[in-house]
Amino acid sequence: MTITQLQYIVAVDTHKSFARAAGHCYVSQPALSMQIKKIEEELDVLIFDRSRKPVITTDIGTRIVEHARLIMQEIQRMPELVKEQKDEISGTLRIGIIPTLSPYLLPLFVADFMEKYMDIRLVFEELLSEEITKKLNSDQLDVGILATPINKKSIIEMPLFYEGFIFYGASNSPLLKQNTVALSELNMNDMWLLKRGHCFRSQSINICSDQQTFHNRRVHFESGSLETLKKMVESRFGYTILPELSTLDMSDFQKKHIRKFEVPMPIREISMIMHRSFVKKRLIEILRDEILEHIPENMKSKERGRVVEISD
Repeated sequence: MTITQLQYIVAVDTHKSFARAAGHCYVSQPALSMQIKKIEEELDVLIFDRSRKPVITTDIGTRIVEHARLIMQEIQRMPELVKEQKDEISGTLRIGIIPTLSPYLLPLFVADFMEKYMDIRLVFEELLSEEITKKLNSDQLDVGILATPINKKSIIEMPLFYEGFIFYGASNSPLLKQNTVALSELNMNDMWLLKRGHCFRSQSINICSDQQTFHNRRVHFESGSLETLKKMVESRFGYTILPELSTLDMSDFQKKHIRKFEVPMPIREISMIMHRSFVKKRLIEILRDEILEHIPENMKSKERGRVVEISD
């Protein structure tokens, strides 16, 4: 059994295709298939069910792939250990970040980060939370930035800051006549929401009174973009809930639509997450420190509000 063979079975499990796995590993498909066949014969098991499209990993194959991933991660860790010992700061960091955070967090620190660390390459991918955890588990990402807690055994959570939920109401909303908004005053039938799959959607629903449910609405619309929901509100339709970072650089016109919630304000915990066998420890620490350096000081304390749960 060779490291190359382990690399090949991990690639097939990740891509669910021998052809795509071969392309990823820069070898021909027959060469990759032959090496996987050899390891199956050596172990006397079938790792992949080739009769299915996409390719299915068998039960025993899944356990073998899990061990292969651990071995590959330990191998990848060796160069990182050498760099840490030499105090070299270089490499590529693959980062998954949720859509309700990336447009507002990345502009705060990325330019300064790249100017300070010329030898670090950041590769960002905007993904939903579930997609981030899947890619961490399959070693397609090094770190994720999202709302927590997610409570997954294979994942380490490193809290960064605590972002408030902000009321954003239409100009004709009576709630804008108040200095703050009580959660009990929210009517879910007037709220514009993100599509299912966004953790921010479930948290927005959870901050409303438990007994509230949706009824028939004359206009029903769910978006994948907070910016679209803001436009709906600005057209004098209902309200939406926004993450605090998205309000920092708003125009004077937009600020008129904003109200904070009563104390204790609802907040979401934003964390960096890694697989338990993660590598690139030094690069991740640098990323964490740079983010915290650019976050408003008042967002760094969990005591500023009440963390809202994330529903499945």
